[in-house]
Amino acid sequence: MDFITTLRKAIPWEEFDYQVLLNVLQNYAYPRDKISDLLAKGVILRVKKGLYIFGNDYRIKPYTREILANLIYGPSCVSLEYALHYHGLTPERSEAVTSVTTKRPRQFQTPVGLFDYRNVPGTGFHIGMQRVEMPDGRAFLLASPEKALSDKMRGDRGLKIRTQKECLDYLVHSLRIDEDDLANLDAALVKEIADAYASKRIQLLANLIKRLGKGR
Repeated sequence: MDFITTLRKAIPWEEFDYQVLLNVLQNYAYPRDKISDLLAKGVILRVKKGLYIFGNDYRIKPYTREILANLIYGPSCVSLEYALHYHGLTPERSEAVTSVTTKRPRQFQTPVGLFDYRNVPGTGFHIGMQRVEMPDGRAFLLASPEKALSDKMRGDRGLKIRTQKECLDYLVHSLRIDEDDLANLDAALVKEIADAYASKRIQLLANLIKRLGKGR
C-alpha cells in the first residue's frame, strides 16, 4: 500500500488539523519535514496554521466550507448572509462564509476563500443555533433562519428602520426575502434573540413576523 493510500485511509475526511496529521506521521523521524513535503507537492493545502484539507487530486469528496468556518475561528457559528442563502431565504450566494462569534471580528483570506467573522453579544450567541449532522458523523454549527436574519439586521450599519413598513421594505426589496417566507419564521424565537441582544431593531422584526403570520 503506497503512502497516499495509507494517508487517505487514516484520514477519511477532507478537513483535518495538525494533531491528526502528526498522529498519522508518528513513525517518521522528522514528521514536520514530511508535512512540508506534502504541502510542496500539493497533497495537502494549508487553510490556516494548523488546519488543512487535501489537494484537488487527492480528495475523495468535496471539503465542507461550513466545517472549516467553525474550525478557523471559534467559538463561531455560520450565520448572516451565508446562512440566509443556505436556508433559501435570499437568492444571492455569499462568496464569503459569514459567521458570528463572541470574540473580536476577524477576516481570514485562505486558499479556499474568504471567511468573515462578526461579533455578537455572548448573551444571544447560542440562541437559534443549530447543529447540522454530516453523513460521516461530524457536525457544524449553523444559525437558524431566525438567528441569521436577526444577526444580519443587527449588524447592518447605518440601517435606519423605525416602523414595520420600513422593516418589510428592507427585507423584501434590499434582502429580496419573500414575504411568505417571513411569515413562516418563528416570531417567538426572534423576540428571544431581540431580548438577548437588547435590540429594538430585532424586536421590530419579531413584531412584523408575528403580524405577517397572523395574516395567513
